[in-house]
Amino acid sequence: MKKIIALVITMSLVFLVGCNNSNSSKKSEDAILSKSYEEIAQSAKGTTVNFYGWGGNEVLNKWFDNYVVPNMKEKYNITVKRVGMDIDTILNKLISEKQAQNSKGTIDVVWLNGENFKTAKDNKLLFGPFLEKIVNYDKYVDKNSKDITTDFGTPVDNMEAPWGKATFTVVKDSAKVNSNIVNTSSLKEAIINNPGKFTYPAPPDFTGSAFVRNIIYDIVGYEKVANLPEDEAKVKEVIKPAMDYLNEIKPYLWNKGKTYPANTPQLNNMYSDNEVYFTMSYSPNEVAGKIKSGEFSKTSEFINFDKGNISNTHFLAIPENAQNKEGAMVLINYLTSIDAQASKSNPKNWGDMTILDLNKVPSEDRSKFYAPVKIKNPVPEIKASLVPIIEKIWMDEVANKNE
Repeated sequence: MKKIIALVITMSLVFLVGCNNSNSSKKSEDAILSKSYEEIAQSAKGTTVNFYGWGGNEVLNKWFDNYVVPNMKEKYNITVKRVGMDIDTILNKLISEKQAQNSKGTIDVVWLNGENFKTAKDNKLLFGPFLEKIVNYDKYVDKNSKDITTDFGTPVDNMEAPWGKATFTVVKDSAKVNSNIVNTSSLKEAIINNPGKFTYPAPPDFTGSAFVRNIIYDIVGYEKVANLPEDEAKVKEVIKPAMDYLNEIKPYLWNKGKTYPANTPQLNNMYSDNEVYFTMSYSPNEVAGKIKSGEFSKTSEFINFDKGNISNTHFLAIPENAQNKEGAMVLINYLTSIDAQASKSNPKNWGDMTILDLNKVPSEDRSKFYAPVKIKNPVPEIKASLVPIIEKIWMDEVANKNE
């Protein structure tokens, strides 16, 4: 009996401590959000902000370290530390800290979108709503645009700030592949006529996953998959024609489809070395930069599918247990500024498409932006919850088929 009473007391204390921590955290968050942006920026002076996000793009990393970091120090006296880490590891870290009731997290800003934002939002891992405090967002972003207010179908609810836009596209070397590719049928013909010269990164790599979804869009149709239930059997039934297609081209892929590149940088290297005649990207401007620099052949061309190419927005969020929420908001405000957005639009720096509405940007500043590559018929992403289901089906029905 004494053991049972002791256990009840211990559990009650844990509950009370958790409640007290939660109440204290809520009061602290409310106090921050009650401040003006000017007060937030003043409080953040002299602090350090830890920025966590994908670190696989060395051009982006160099831009961030050599442009963002020194400007944040000079303009706001804030030290920014960039930590390259894949989003799955970041989310696992945030979930573990939440379960351990760790109110002093190590992440202040996280770069994410899609199913990762949905996971973070559903598990109450994020601070906010904070977006109304971001003055550059308020001034220069079209706040009514669906690709700003939703993230893979999930309402943003001011819990993350848009940072950049992406449009998926396949690239071919027209000197080696002169056929006109406008859909999956003409793509298949080109793949068969150039055996071993086409491949794609294995999902869940985000570019490889986008390729699979774009194939689904072209064969099945966006409308038929956009609002499917989160039911693997039903999704599998609807997208079967697309999985059949991916299996049909598999024998003609690089290494006969026995293996796939792990990520987009690996595929880009293969394309640069003429090991394959195709590559793909979520950043057309970045590809344009590689063509201009000579890393990619001057005969590289973008492929536009008649039924559209997938387009989405990527975002920045603040963890609920971030230690420096005020510094995080100042960094996010800077990353959505005219100068920072214009700088990262240059392919030499990154080539990421801006989230600013250029109609709201002063006319004298518009020339700072790199003219974006025009991709025809951008189509929206499906809802985030379907992405991991499709990736699992691809793994079961294509990657592991006949193995």
